[in-house]
Parts: sequence; C-alpha cells; structure tokens
Amino acid sequence: MELIHAIILAIIEGLTEFLPVSSTGHMIIASSLMGLESDAFVKLFTIAIQLGTILSVLVLYYKRFFRSFDFYFKLVVAAIPASVFGFLFNDQIDSLLESPLTVGITLVIGGIILLFVDRWFNRPVIDNSDDITYMQALKIGLFQCLALIPGTSRSASTIVGGMTQQLTRKAAAEFSFFLAIPMMLGATVLKLKKYLDSGLTLSSKEINLLVIGNVVGFVVAILAIKFFIEIVSKHGFRAFGWYRIVVGGVIIAMILSGKSLQII
Repeated sequence: MELIHAIILAIIEGLTEFLPVSSTGHMIIASSLMGLESDAFVKLFTIAIQLGTILSVLVLYYKRFFRSFDFYFKLVVAAIPASVFGFLFNDQIDSLLESPLTVGITLVIGGIILLFVDRWFNRPVIDNSDDITYMQALKIGLFQCLALIPGTSRSASTIVGGMTQQLTRKAAAEFSFFLAIPMMLGATVLKLKKYLDSGLTLSSKEINLLVIGNVVGFVVAILAIKFFIEIVSKHGFRAFGWYRIVVGGVIIAMILSGKSLQII
C-alpha cells in the first residue's frame, strides 16, 4: 500500500462511515479498483482508520458524553449482539471482506429497503436518543448484527433499527453515531491483536500510513456527519437508497460480465 492508496481509502472511510451506504463495502470496491492485494495490513488498515472517525463523533457531540452515565450503559447493551456474533464468526466475516459480489448484492438489497423505510416508520415519538429504553437499545443492537455482512452498512442497519423503535430519523442517526464508538474501538483492538498474534509487525511506513489515514478520516468524517444530519432530517433516505442500488447494480453487472474492477 502506498500513500495515495491510504489517503483515498481514508477519504472514503470518512465520507461513508456514518452514511447508510457501507464504508466497508466502498473500501473493498476501492481496493479492488486500485489493484490492492487483500493482505493482512490492508485488512488492518481498513479497520484501524475507523479510530479517526470515532474521534470525529467525540468532538462533535462531546457535551452528550457528559450528560448521563445511563446512556453509556445503553450503548454497551446495544453493542453486545454484534460483538458476540463478530467474535464467533470472525473468520467467516474476514472471507466475505474479499468478495466484491457480496458487497454489490447487499448494496442493492439495502438500497431497496431505504427507498421505503420513511414510509414504513412514519410515526416516530422519540426525538432524543437519550430517551430510549434498554430494551430498545438491545433491539437496535440486534439490527446491527446485519452489518457484519460487508455492504450492508452498520449505519443503515442501526438507523433502520432505531426507526423501528419509533425514533425520529435524526435521533436514530445520532444513536447510530454513538453506537459506532464501542463497535469500532472493539473491532480495531481485536484486528490489531490478531495481526500481532500472527507474528506480523508494523513497519515505520505502515505506522505512518495508519496515522495519516486516521487524520484524513477524522477531518472528512466531521464534514460528512454535518452534511448527513441536515440532509436526512429534511429529505429522508431515498437518495441514499437510489445511490446504493445504482452502485451495487454496476458492481454486479461488471462482475457477471467478467470485467475486472481494477483500474489502477
């Protein structure tokens, strides 16, 4: 991996992590387009640069994290299901990370759902994510398990899960942002531990790439979060649904026609 690859992937991570379009799916496709081999460091990089996006949430919503300790426990409860499934099926998930076809299919399926989600759940009663119950947090966490399939989108899964629990679009999106913190932190620690336990070490170049990737992801994510909240509050999710369908459809068509995704 070269510096240009790291910057491109970090920009994609920052732009897509909190949008319901699948950051992992986009990075898998971007890696294929750039001809990056899916080696151990590339897999580590795509997970570890999420730390920068975590920091963007902490910076933008720092006041929320000093308001109520009860909210922390709700995040823990919501994080449990995906954490358990992720631990049990880590190897299977890793194998799916190498499949652009899986990404294309799940992008299309998720896109179709986003076209109708505003119509299905149009009577929200909770406008503040602090007000959800522990049971609602757990149910949202169960939806997050779907995001273990690349291309599904952690953000889309948890936002839809929040809307099924009668959260407004904004409240569901914000809870999704907060829930990303324990999930991303846990995934990064586990991936780094697995990397080091396998006998691999990080070179100075690789450490520099990780630092640069996190800085770029942090800056881009701050802009993306502000954009997303404004758009989704006013217009809903249909535009993101159509985007997913188009991108997923193009990926599937290219793969089925035998065309290579590699352009660099």
